Amino acid sequence: MSIIVKTMESDDEKKGKAYVHWKSWHEAYEKLVSKSYLDKLTLQKCEEWAFEWPENTYVAIDNGNVIGFMCCFGHGEEEPDAGEINAIYVLSEYYGTCVAQKLMDTALEELKKYSRKELWVLQDNPRAIAFYKKYGFHEDGTEKYLKSLEDTEIRMIME
Repeated sequence: MSIIVKTMESDDEKKGKAYVHWKSWHEAYEKLVSKSYLDKLTLQKCEEWAFEWPENTYVAIDNGNVIGFMCCFGHGEEEPDAGEINAIYVLSEYYGTCVAQKLMDTALEELKKYSRKELWVLQDNPRAIAFYKKYGFHEDGTEKYLKSLEDTEIRMIME
């Protein structure tokens, strides 16, 4: 396995990112979020998003196929010292193969100029929370209820 992480550029990479987005949500969140949300999260919807918002997206590729992706960005003028990891998703068959770690390493490299890094994670997702804690993120007590998911996210930060 020869995995590379790179900036998402081509239409094929966008389509691959969309597939990973759709597939990973249906694999990882089936028991965590509402069925009605997952029913609305179609591959077509994920493709629309991939083409509409390609910025700040990195893809993990194995043998020409997108197998994971990560999005990160700075908060701009509202919080010039804060950067956010918006998404890290990997196909389940690549769990335990260091793909998520490569994506996280890329995110942290991209956000290194920010003194505070943050991300949001479902409170009922212990696997993801444990992964982020390994990198030094911790819960800061901030949470928000997402009506569309019928679940609560917690904010984790690294300073």
